[in-house]
Amino acid sequence: MTVISKDMHGFVIIDKPENMTSAGVVSQVKQALNAKKVGHAGTLDPFATGLMICCINRATRLARFFLGGKKKYQALLHLGIETDTQDATGKIISEKQIPVCPEMQINDVFRSFTGSLEQMPPVYSALKHQGVPLYKHARRGKPIQKPARQIVIFALHILEIRWPYIQFETTCSAGTYVRTLGADIGKALGCGGHLKELRRLESSGFSVTDAMSLEQFKRRVTTETFSRYAVGMTQALKDMTEGRADSRLKEKIINGVPLTRRDVASTGAAGTSEFIKIIESNNELLAVIEQNQTGEAYQYCCVFN
Repeated sequence: MTVISKDMHGFVIIDKPENMTSAGVVSQVKQALNAKKVGHAGTLDPFATGLMICCINRATRLARFFLGGKKKYQALLHLGIETDTQDATGKIISEKQIPVCPEMQINDVFRSFTGSLEQMPPVYSALKHQGVPLYKHARRGKPIQKPARQIVIFALHILEIRWPYIQFETTCSAGTYVRTLGADIGKALGCGGHLKELRRLESSGFSVTDAMSLEQFKRRVTTETFSRYAVGMTQALKDMTEGRADSRLKEKIINGVPLTRRDVASTGAAGTSEFIKIIESNNELLAVIEQNQTGEAYQYCCVFN
């Protein structure tokens, strides 16, 4: 018998298997929980594995706060072969002999891809043109190249070199395509390349070490309450400044009354953070608020009542 809490709002952390779309993971989570609404905070390509943050019911309204965080990946770059998708699922478009490169030269190439960079999004991606994903245009033989985007590679480390493979790890900004990073490194080494494997290790404060496989998740759904295997909305926003509402302020928030700096100061929220989570006495998330442009008042991002 499935054990489901009446107050089923929070995050389920899944270790996505290979050869499954992110939408497929969301569908299975939604079906297992019989939830009204399930979303995710960051797409993974079908060939990729690793961390997926699934938002359940009211928590879908918080997805925006997890989309822009740093991400960490481990990848396996296959040198000498380029594909149209920049990963192992695509068609081979070029094969070149791998030049003899001293390890020092390889390290120099990797170092050149750290910091702030401009990256061309792949034509096989979920970005949209006139409302249609780019990968659909590409499959119809009409690939569309979007303009370069600014990304940041905070860290890039070679883990192992086993010709024709280089295994590496990177911490990068949101919006980075790691398969494009791998393909660009291959070009810089003079032979091209594609990603054979990709695994997301971390995203927005969550780690794959805390994730469940879909099989583990489905077993726990049938034997445990939601709060035992899910992350609550308050807990998930662990890096956001916190304030606690008394009954007077709670009444204001529930009725949508504009909040002043004095109201926010009464919650104990310190500093001038852009976003503040307002917590009730029972530690449940009541609202997320944001400073307006003047800094004198706050507007509501979302209210939970």
